[in-house]
Amino acid sequence: MWLREMEPNHSPAFLSLFLVASMWCYLADCYDPLDPNGNITITYDIQTWTTRGYVGRVTVQNYYQFRHVEEPGWKLGWTWTRGEVIWSMSGAFATEQGNCSLFKFDTPHSCEESPVILDFMSEASMENKSEGCCRSGVLSAWAVDPSKSFSSFEISVGSIDEDGNEQPPTNITLMAPGPGYTCSPFLVAHPTVSSLIDGKRQVQVFRTWKSTCTYSIFVDNKTPLCCVSLSAFYNPSITPCPTCSCGCRKANKSSVQCSRDEYQLSTTDSATNLSLVRCSDHMCPVRVHWHVKTNYINHWRVKLTVSNYNYGRNYSNWNILVQHPAFSQSTEAFSFNSSQLPSFRFGDELALFWGIEFYNTELVQSTESNVGYVTTEILLEKDLESFTLSNGWALPRRVYFNGDDCQMPLPDTFPMLPNGSYKQRLSLFLPILPLFFNLLFW
Repeated sequence: MWLREMEPNHSPAFLSLFLVASMWCYLADCYDPLDPNGNITITYDIQTWTTRGYVGRVTVQNYYQFRHVEEPGWKLGWTWTRGEVIWSMSGAFATEQGNCSLFKFDTPHSCEESPVILDFMSEASMENKSEGCCRSGVLSAWAVDPSKSFSSFEISVGSIDEDGNEQPPTNITLMAPGPGYTCSPFLVAHPTVSSLIDGKRQVQVFRTWKSTCTYSIFVDNKTPLCCVSLSAFYNPSITPCPTCSCGCRKANKSSVQCSRDEYQLSTTDSATNLSLVRCSDHMCPVRVHWHVKTNYINHWRVKLTVSNYNYGRNYSNWNILVQHPAFSQSTEAFSFNSSQLPSFRFGDELALFWGIEFYNTELVQSTESNVGYVTTEILLEKDLESFTLSNGWALPRRVYFNGDDCQMPLPDTFPMLPNGSYKQRLSLFLPILPLFFNLLFW
């Protein structure tokens, strides 16, 4: 049984409790219970020594199951502790060269005490590339495509104090691409090992440091991105997204376009900008609609539609995570890729959906006349011991879009079964009557 959402409470006791909970969440890294092991790991390897320092490799690895790093990509920063400089880089670049006036002959790539590093685009020239680099800072979610979930670059580092006692950088920061990530200090780890000669020889680096970065919605503090609406064949009404799910409508009721405060994904540090979305009661850039379409004897069918209400932004390589008890059974999505994920003992099963390459990986922006959308039908096998359409069982518990938790309607607004009249009961069986007669006269 679900509980009704608590009414807003702004008492001093409630605010104190909220602050304590927020502080606890921050200290606990605010991990998502549906993806408790998710993180982005920064690995810093010292591969070889040089007369002026060392050559290292830095790897940014996304271990989040369904949260990816989208365009314009990650931005990595740290602070040197012993006056280090970056002599050269391949596979990435520092945004500022800084003051290199102490170096009369060879000019370092960057003399900044706190450099900020960006990934190269895939179109970068070969002399700027290194192995595993140049993805424009975009990292796939681990469950979608592990081969595209990391990016690496090489870095040649020198220090004024060349005593061989190298120390890792401090104050690691990660924008991916917006705020929300908190990174631990670099800690000593087992040296990274790689294989040579068809795996017959194992070699390891001299030193390895690792930092773990975790996402927190409290640190991000951005306006919600998405909401969920519901409908079913057994109920003529549609349950819309909750009003003001992602902010309240400020424009005139007759206006088609509305301004919305939203973090603008850019390579600048500008935090908040206005974006234009299609006017709606929910004011969300993205709406996910779950429609219970048909009820068969051994299966039932759902239509899942994701709509983009943005007027100025596409969503590339999007994904949808749905928490629902039916995903413990066989599931087939006809127009999306899909994968079932472990539920970590939270009861309901998890299914991840994403676009098919060269077909619908791009969720295009809206225009004045059309809403950009992607859609699929999902066929779910019935577990006859647990399957039911009553009490909202056929509707999702939670939905995520690109790792962001979508605003769900309250359970008492869900489409419910008819209350028992003859015509209403008959309408439930109409979809399966043709199949019944086929079986009867087989």
